[in-house]
Amino acid sequence: MNLLSAEQRKKISKRLSLHLRHEPEALSLTLERGGWVRVQDLLEGLSKRGTTLNRDQLEEIVLSNDKQRFSFDESGEKIRANQGHSTEVDLNLEPVTPPDRVYHGTGAQNFESILVHGLEKRSRHHVHLSLERDTARGIGARHGKPLIFRVDSSAIHRAGHLFYRSHNGVWLTDFVPPQFLSVLEGGK
Repeated sequence: MNLLSAEQRKKISKRLSLHLRHEPEALSLTLERGGWVRVQDLLEGLSKRGTTLNRDQLEEIVLSNDKQRFSFDESGEKIRANQGHSTEVDLNLEPVTPPDRVYHGTGAQNFESILVHGLEKRSRHHVHLSLERDTARGIGARHGKPLIFRVDSSAIHRAGHLFYRSHNGVWLTDFVPPQFLSVLEGGK
């Protein structure tokens, strides 16, 4: 049984992303190691800012999120965004060996810059990479005409770059040099 409409879930999910990834202080939250905050503190902070949400509704949002952006800790008392932070946080990710190739999706307007500079994390903690090409295409489409790169992750790893895998399966690294990229779609 859905407690919230799809539109409500999407709107609140965006608000959760904002506060758990970028602006925790706006809700008087402090991200603990791992990016965790107490569920009760999050619900109280949201309420003070005009978003009334109960525990069951929060669980519905976390469980129904197609990108699995959030997770609860083992006790169920804490919640975090799985990746994508611009605020300082240690997500306690351990380096892992990546698959041979992964994909990156962005907007076609970034073509020239990426060919020259590679994939940079910029204000985020990591460059986000997808295991599936279709996932990268969907991400790229959010930025206009999609630009899809295949990333030779095994070669980057052999060159000494570290990779991490977030709780929801997103592959992360600090930088992808341009020589490890192949344009699959959207190039000029």
